[in-house]
Amino acid sequence: MNEFVITLVPTDNPAILKFESNRFLVSSGNYEYKNIDEANNSPLAQQLFYLPFIKAVYISGNFIAMERYDIVDWADVQDEVAQQLVEYLNAGEPVVLEETREKKNPVTLYAEVTPNPAVMKFVANKRLVPVSFEFKNIDEAARAPLALELFQLPYVKELFFDENYVSVTKYDIADWDEVITGLREQIRDYLSVGKEVVSEEALAEQSAKAADKQASSAGMEGTALEIINILEEYVRPAVASDGGNIIFQSYEEDSKTVNVILQGACSGCPSSTYTLKNGIETMLKNMLGEKVREVVAING
Repeated sequence: MNEFVITLVPTDNPAILKFESNRFLVSSGNYEYKNIDEANNSPLAQQLFYLPFIKAVYISGNFIAMERYDIVDWADVQDEVAQQLVEYLNAGEPVVLEETREKKNPVTLYAEVTPNPAVMKFVANKRLVPVSFEFKNIDEAARAPLALELFQLPYVKELFFDENYVSVTKYDIADWDEVITGLREQIRDYLSVGKEVVSEEALAEQSAKAADKQASSAGMEGTALEIINILEEYVRPAVASDGGNIIFQSYEEDSKTVNVILQGACSGCPSSTYTLKNGIETMLKNMLGEKVREVVAING
């Protein structure tokens, strides 16, 4: 590797002299230090401030600029300072302890109303999770960093993650008009820096549960299987578009009752629950006839 070479470059201000390097000193940013206390992230600047005539230090790109006090002229000390810089840099000592900057990836996020006035759906242009997650409180979100962050907001009551969206259920203390912009920006900023939405352990566990459920459904037959297929083909895509989810729980052959679990925007709102329950019930009765008498919808 080439050794550092320092070139002296005068400036319009006679008190300031640039020491230009043949190699970059910092990867990004500009750093200005007025005294040794401000230079706590720059070992080089701290060392320079031990020189009694140094008033300020500026570091950027491939140069270091220094402002002197009037007690000396640069002509008397510049060569000594340049030599000190060369020895310091060629020894491999750090110039600035730069923080790793979070690289942002463009993420588009838009808000979408749902049939449940307490729930807003935030849709991203990227996949967030491979399987759905529902969080009723902050304790359930222990392994979901994004959910943990959102639960810090006083108006967030419940969260539902699925594919490329987040459904947020709020408490009545806030109106969507007042919080929607800030909430959208917070979610978008979180996703833009590539932070973990749900931990790998939680993803593995939930994926295994989904696989077990799918295997269990595949093993079903008769009316229960017909109901599952209808829900998957006709109902689930519709409720997903509204920020919710529906899960088949059981079919009671004796009473001809279908039990389903509602999540996300479908859960918690009496009117939407009633509407969805009646819609599913009507569809199943039309398609399966006397095999279905009632649908019981349980809020997840």
